[in-house]
Amino acid sequence: MHTVIMTLLIIVSLALVVLVLLQSSKSAGLSGAISGGAEQLFGKQKARGVDLILHRITVVLSILFFVLAIAIAKI
Repeated sequence: MHTVIMTLLIIVSLALVVLVLLQSSKSAGLSGAISGGAEQLFGKQKARGVDLILHRITVVLSILFFVLAIAIAKI
């Protein structure tokens, strides 16, 4: 059981890294965080299309990553 969960954790973590790298950046670094970061924080610009799909898959994989990490710690 431990080997199966560890294998799933490795697959999920690699997929999570790839999905994060595929996403486009939301701001222009530190200057974007100071001047325009609040607009995106409060949802004035909504993601559409591929960005929205990548974002949702990233959220699901991150939740799965934490569940698997906690499961490994409990075993």
